[in-house]
Amino acid sequence: MFDRLTIRIFTIFLLTIAFFLMLIMALPNLDARNLTYLANKDKEAGNVLANQIEKELSNVPKDSFRWWMRFIVVMDGHQKPGQFLFIFTPNKQIITADTKNIDLVRNFSEKSNNVADPAKKIYESQEIIGPFLIHYANEDYQLYLLQPASDIQSQFVNLIFDHPFLLLTLTMLASSPFLLWLSWSIAKPARGLKLAAEQVAKGNLQQWPELEKIGSYEYKATGASFNHMLRELKRMQELQQRLFSDISHELRTPLTRLQLATSLLRRKQGESNEVIRINDEALKLDAMIGELLSLARHQYDNNEVRNYHKLNVLFKNVLDNATFEAEQIGKTFLIQNPPTNHVVLCYPTALCSALENVIRNAFRYSKHQIVINFIQQPQQMTITIDDDGPGVADNELEQIFRPFYRTSEARDRQTGGTGLGLAIVANAITRDHGTVKAQKSHLGGLRIVIVLPTSQKH
Repeated sequence: MFDRLTIRIFTIFLLTIAFFLMLIMALPNLDARNLTYLANKDKEAGNVLANQIEKELSNVPKDSFRWWMRFIVVMDGHQKPGQFLFIFTPNKQIITADTKNIDLVRNFSEKSNNVADPAKKIYESQEIIGPFLIHYANEDYQLYLLQPASDIQSQFVNLIFDHPFLLLTLTMLASSPFLLWLSWSIAKPARGLKLAAEQVAKGNLQQWPELEKIGSYEYKATGASFNHMLRELKRMQELQQRLFSDISHELRTPLTRLQLATSLLRRKQGESNEVIRINDEALKLDAMIGELLSLARHQYDNNEVRNYHKLNVLFKNVLDNATFEAEQIGKTFLIQNPPTNHVVLCYPTALCSALENVIRNAFRYSKHQIVINFIQQPQQMTITIDDDGPGVADNELEQIFRPFYRTSEARDRQTGGTGLGLAIVANAITRDHGTVKAQKSHLGGLRIVIVLPTSQKH
């Protein structure tokens, strides 16, 4: 039952409250400066001293000159080192040789004046004990003792008892280990769940068995549900991949037959506009199926490891291949600011493929010139790819990253694009926590802006 979080919190809360109440009730009795009644042994010793003084006082006449001076002489004979005796007369006069502590003893006598039940109280480093009964001249006198305290309470403890807020602070500190343990028992599984959720957000759908073993019952149940969700996501992902694979197989079988039939028709009847049109559409359909499967692989492929890579090393082959291709097709490929050695956390193959896809699109639609620029900014790298092609209308700049979206202008219509290339790019950039957008280029065509978060790790 204690494994449940609600029971655990309630128990700790109840124990803390009980601890506070017990402390509040017990602390007043723990102060050594409180008035305490004497044990039988101490009471007996006091009565013996009183009897001895009483016996000697019986030789002192009541009406003698300065009879109270004889009292002091008798008391001096029974005082121990550091001890002073005080005798209260029936009319509350005090007979003693220690006049400086008379007020202190008088204060104590107001709290303890029952000879049948004497008490003691500590005043700083001294204690007062009494009263003890002395019979003299048919009247009752009371004897009090002032002596060094046998159990001096430390000044720090006195400070605690005299300052309630300090006592409250110490009590809170005493209960802190229980509260810290409770906080730790709540926070630890929560951190594990947060870490697992972050991994899922990055595309890692592996299960976390430890989530079902740590924390309270509620956390374990949440961990079990979380792992069940991951299993279902994985199953749905596999079903979707299988669906794409089945679609590819089922579509490409009649497509192959269509291409074969087109070839036979061309052989029998020769080349014609109809045959050319059928063949072109079949090739477009084949390309669309290929890009659709490529998009699915990029979305659900978890085999690639996300790691740290330097940009200049990561993009070197992509830029070298682009420079070579531009020379072959007679176009200008200009790198304004080469990539730096800043580090990005990415899926390297997918990111390189995305940049290469954007550059190839620029080659396809440009007239003469393509410009790529790497701009290092605080904690991010901005990559711009400009071309001098036909461009895209302003109202379509945000739409071209949607799957199967084709612009209304000549950019896709003339080249026969399927509308999946930039969707693949957007998916790859998003997986690396980057952004991609389209703008009007200063060259007159399209500008693609890719922003990637950089890391301090080298």
